[in-house]
Amino acid sequence: MTEIDPGEFVASVEPMLEAQDPAALLEMLKARWHCDQIASLLSCDSCDARKVAAVALALVGTRCCLKELAAQLKHHDPMVNQMAEHALWSIWFRLGTQDANHELCRGTRALNRGDYQQAIDHFTHAIEIDPTFAEAYNQRAIVKYLEDRYDESIEDCRKTVERMPCHFGAWAGMGHCHAHQGRLASAVEYYEKALSINPALTGIKQVVGELKKQLT
Repeated sequence: MTEIDPGEFVASVEPMLEAQDPAALLEMLKARWHCDQIASLLSCDSCDARKVAAVALALVGTRCCLKELAAQLKHHDPMVNQMAEHALWSIWFRLGTQDANHELCRGTRALNRGDYQQAIDHFTHAIEIDPTFAEAYNQRAIVKYLEDRYDESIEDCRKTVERMPCHFGAWAGMGHCHAHQGRLASAVEYYEKALSINPALTGIKQVVGELKKQLT
């Protein structure tokens, strides 16, 4: 694999970022570099290159980039954390087959408009099409949580992390469900697992602090 010069990469990508032209950026990234090459920049010394690489991987990243991106969640630069988190979510949402991804998008739109049953139907269909699709389970878990179906939500969160162990959102989701059920010690356990992956979840840190006070 040919290494990318960090400075050259940033200089090539920044004009398109400034122009806010994601379509042109996507085309250039696919034409010039493999996602493995871009992911290699996440371990370079330049914070700017790490940030730009994370932005690029949000567009072209695949499963092979997840480990490197998850490591950036612990980087000392908050912007690197944020860009890496955004890239992870972007990749998670497109890791299914084409048809499963389409169903996930339809389910997300239904969820956003508050049509929970329609959302569950689409997420379930995505899972039927591609049972390995972690994000479909996670999105269905969110709907079940919103409907106070906590045990069912926990089960879908478990299926998510079985397929995607670095999915801090699903670990936090199990924490939310256990907290609502009054199982505070278990909630803290799952929240701390989420924080071990993504320490920048400040809201979760605050909740853990409050729960620990209740447990003493």
